[in-house]
Amino acid sequence: MYLHEQESVPAPKSGLVILQSLVLCMFVLFALRFWFLQIHKSDYFVKLAQVNTQRKELIDAPRGQIKDRKGRLLAINQPSYVLTLVREDCKNLEATLEQVGKWTGVPLDVLEKRVEAGRKQVKSFEGLVLVSDLSFAQVATIEANAVLWPGLEIIVRQRRVYPNGRLMAHIIGYLGEADDKVLERDKELRPGDMAGRQGLELVLEKDLRGKKGLEEYEVDATERHLDKWTLRHPLSGNDISLSLDLDLQRFVHEQMEGNSGGVVVLDPDTGQVLALVSEPTYDNNVFTGRLSEQQWYSLNDHPRHPLQNRVIQNEYPPGSVWKLMVAACALQNGVITEHTRVNCPGFYKIGRAVFRCWKKSGHGPLNVKEAIIHSCDVFFYYVGEKLGVDRISKYAFACGFGNPTGIDLPNEKGGRVPTRQWKRQRFKEPWVGGDNLNLAIGQGFTLAQPLQVARFVGALLNGGKLMKPNLLLDEPPEVQGRIPLKEEYRKLILDAMEATVQGGTARVLKRPDARMGGKTGTAQVVRVGKKRKLTHEMPYMHRDHAWMASWGEKEGKRYVVVCMVEHGGHGGSTSGPIIKAIFEYLFGKPVVPVKKDKVAESQ
Repeated sequence: MYLHEQESVPAPKSGLVILQSLVLCMFVLFALRFWFLQIHKSDYFVKLAQVNTQRKELIDAPRGQIKDRKGRLLAINQPSYVLTLVREDCKNLEATLEQVGKWTGVPLDVLEKRVEAGRKQVKSFEGLVLVSDLSFAQVATIEANAVLWPGLEIIVRQRRVYPNGRLMAHIIGYLGEADDKVLERDKELRPGDMAGRQGLELVLEKDLRGKKGLEEYEVDATERHLDKWTLRHPLSGNDISLSLDLDLQRFVHEQMEGNSGGVVVLDPDTGQVLALVSEPTYDNNVFTGRLSEQQWYSLNDHPRHPLQNRVIQNEYPPGSVWKLMVAACALQNGVITEHTRVNCPGFYKIGRAVFRCWKKSGHGPLNVKEAIIHSCDVFFYYVGEKLGVDRISKYAFACGFGNPTGIDLPNEKGGRVPTRQWKRQRFKEPWVGGDNLNLAIGQGFTLAQPLQVARFVGALLNGGKLMKPNLLLDEPPEVQGRIPLKEEYRKLILDAMEATVQGGTARVLKRPDARMGGKTGTAQVVRVGKKRKLTHEMPYMHRDHAWMASWGEKEGKRYVVVCMVEHGGHGGSTSGPIIKAIFEYLFGKPVVPVKKDKVAESQ
């Protein structure tokens, strides 16, 4: 009775409300999240999905070729195999790099540095260059084991080749893998890219490089390529034609072989460089592959420094070729005239100091033309004392000395034209009278490089125009300045150079079928004692440098040729025969006229 009479208790509604609220909140949360992912972030995730299946890869542009003035190839491209790494696909980076080192011989720490450097610029799903210029044997080994090492891929790139390596190394230069400094400076480059490191390859890098293309391809889960298409075609670099003549370059190289020094052949009217040879030289092809430490040290530590371009990077006392400029300065400033005569007894005194002429017995009375012909030191001691350093240095700068010529090659030196201020800053000493005498004969503190001398001689020949030395065939002539010299004095100096060939220190250049001019120079390397030794009696490094500056005209063609042989002794006997041979190449063998009576006798 009690149980039946007990009233039933209704279930609480609060629990149901809470459950419904939770379900509603979950639905709203999922809906918001769905909206956020599918609508708000849809572009982001579409791109992310495409990255997983589609990849982009830059396509290297063929580098422009370099040719001589007749179209002969000096720098070309050949296919080369390169090993790359896609970090995203690599399961064990350290083990992979160790294996690559075993295959290629590249040290592990070098590979690790390349990977670390590449993280900044190469995305994880893009190929990062590990090793360039693989051999066929290495390619075969890597391809046979590639399935065991995911992430490794071999691609084909262009490799720079120089068919005439040693002949043009100092001009063309070479390529090298872009290091951190180069990558920081040039944002178009990526780790593993090759870039110009010396010569025209460096100076004309942007013109020669071209523009990379862009390719997109689709891959599956196993990284197999399913399809690909080109987004941007690569643009080849520009071909460059040089003013140089390969045959002339080869001939000059043969004449200089075995010596240390430089030769430049110049067109005085246009400034075009027809030949530029520095000896000893090197094969720039060794830099296009992986240069071993032994190869690098053999070049860098060589006692004759083959990597240096002696025509523009080495500075030497100009010796007596400098007297051409000093004579022009003295005439232009009115210190002497063409009739001024100075007696040479074999020495010149200034205070207690005695400065000697190269000819102990002296030359006797000489005017400026005779002083150039016989290269009399005493005459120029007199001129140097009268002019003084201020006028000589100012005039030398105006003639193009003391500054680089502006040729399209890197690391050109400007030589040295000393001044009062320079000596005080360098040595904390004042300029003295004896310094003027040394300056007047191209000794003491004075330094010049062969190309500067060639440009100056070219200006004497072309009417006074200092032309920019030009290596590019299509570049128009550029006048950089003018020698401040009256026409009558310019002709006087040219006549003196011509007379020096006819009966002076440059007689080796004499030929009947051409107008030739020259000036020899013997530049001292060490101070001369009371008794001067013969060249062969002196240690090699103590021997004088042998200079000759020359020009020649025949049948409307004219050239300037300057030769400097380090420690060669005398200009006339060492550099002279080299220049003689070059002019015989340019003009042909001398044509000796046959006398009529001899013709009659032969008949």
